[in-house]
Amino acid sequence: MPDPPGTSGGPAGTSGGPAGTSGGPAGTSGGPAGTLTVAAAPIGQPADASGRLAPALAAAGLIAAEDTRRLRRLAAALGVRLSGRVVSYYDDVETRRTPALLAELRAGQDVLLITDAGMPGVSDPGYRLIAAAAEAGIRVTVLPGPSAVTTALVVSGLPSDRFAFEGFPPRRAGERGRRFAELAAERRTLVFFESPRRTGATLGELAAAFGADRRAAVCRELTKTHEEVLRGTLGELAERTRDGVLGEITLVVAGAPQSPEPGTTADAVAEVMSRVRGGLSRKDAIAAVAADLGLRRRELYAAVVGHPDPLAGD
Repeated sequence: MPDPPGTSGGPAGTSGGPAGTSGGPAGTSGGPAGTLTVAAAPIGQPADASGRLAPALAAAGLIAAEDTRRLRRLAAALGVRLSGRVVSYYDDVETRRTPALLAELRAGQDVLLITDAGMPGVSDPGYRLIAAAAEAGIRVTVLPGPSAVTTALVVSGLPSDRFAFEGFPPRRAGERGRRFAELAAERRTLVFFESPRRTGATLGELAAAFGADRRAAVCRELTKTHEEVLRGTLGELAERTRDGVLGEITLVVAGAPQSPEPGTTADAVAEVMSRVRGGLSRKDAIAAVAADLGLRRRELYAAVVGHPDPLAGD
């Protein structure tokens, strides 16, 4: 059953947020609204947890966790006894449970939000509750911690001054091909999450869309016992992983190089044909090459269609 409105239970036993701060707007019980604490979880080693996480878990009156069993294992590893209520908050129930958690916050109840690994809301449940709380004027605070995104970016050895996180690529082949074609000219380093089962195929599609010589890194089981980082070109990495990989995977891909001076139409058509042979659709290959070389897509399309190579008509 839900706790009575206005009960305490947030980090450090406060009624409205850390260090006794006010929770923001008035709650429905007449007192301050609760605080939403977004807590990062270790991505591998429990010892990587923020020093603030253990006391926050111990004091929390209500915890929304992606996987309640994994939360309890983490708490045990940190020597924490959970005394508050724990509710599940995973992808399939995120939309349905957000209103109830928002009502708890409005009633004065602090809520601690945590996922299996990394930061809630970053390719993990949490965004909906965070956005709803912010929209309602409820205080949102963060317990920073490990992130697979920045960990992989740094260990990849690729430029990290500017980067873009793309999450998981689309699963449908057509949508995935269009996304990769759009990203082919992106100058920033790109970070993806991917299933180990699809890693080899995804690297092959990235090689076709971006060019097989684009530098990349496959980061596996970061911070865990079997951590491994494979570095090379997209073509090399696709070959090395085609039989499958194990564990949690983060892919880091170098951004597109500075666009060269526009070459001849023949050069552009040859590049389109090369990418089509690599598995990219003609439409996506034309879009990617036109973006890379600063050409008009319509003009390149006309040149490709008029080319004698039989692939040009595919």
